[in-house]
Amino acid sequence: MDETTGSTVRVANLVRQFRTGTERLTAIDDVSLDVAAGSVVAMTGPSGSGKSTLLHLIGAIEPADAGTVTVDDVEVTGLRRAALARYRQRVGFVFQRYHLLPALTVLDNVIAPVLPRRGHGRHVARARDLLDAVGLAGRERALPAQLSGGQQQRVAIARALMGAPLLLLADEPTGNLDSTTGGQVLDLLLDLRDRYGMTILLATHERAIAARCDRLVRLGDGRIVEDLDLTDGEDPAHTFDRATRLRL
Repeated sequence: MDETTGSTVRVANLVRQFRTGTERLTAIDDVSLDVAAGSVVAMTGPSGSGKSTLLHLIGAIEPADAGTVTVDDVEVTGLRRAALARYRQRVGFVFQRYHLLPALTVLDNVIAPVLPRRGHGRHVARARDLLDAVGLAGRERALPAQLSGGQQQRVAIARALMGAPLLLLADEPTGNLDSTTGGQVLDLLLDLRDRYGMTILLATHERAIAARCDRLVRLGDGRIVEDLDLTDGEDPAHTFDRATRLRL
């Protein structure tokens, strides 16, 4: 692995509420979680359990109502607007729906997050290296519509890595893909974690995807209801069997 092994993440007593009419819905309810640098953590649970909201809070896409998120030595929940923007530039985001710009080429989609920063030539070189790393060398001039779903997700992953993040947040990254392609995307994420040194938190409904991560954190009604270490040396088939019994 690269000398850089990723970010540590500490979540303490985190709360996030939403107002619906006259009622308040608690999406994240007093959640505390420590994530080691370089680990791959699957967050599972039924729809509405709080998986995506927790990722959004860690990535500073949404504000917390109470509690703290600390990434390395930065207390994210205490940052002001300019510092929050700088923090978000250090985090990679991958979403289920890819969010590629249809009128831009693959290369330009990958470069988009670092514009209008200086150093265009350097950005182009990094984007090409990342497209090679995700298996899309030679497709730089293609448009998103000319790619398969799996290839579009690979572009989205390359784009997420443009800022050399130490933390990658992936919200249902295989949700729109068949099981074979989804497995290939996870293979890619694990390889990139080892190659570049990252911590990865991913939300997933896929049992087979969760079973291949280092740790499985299951949420229910905004709380952590199960936290399993999957790096105990079991035969991978046994680990998969155990994960399939979980209520993901």
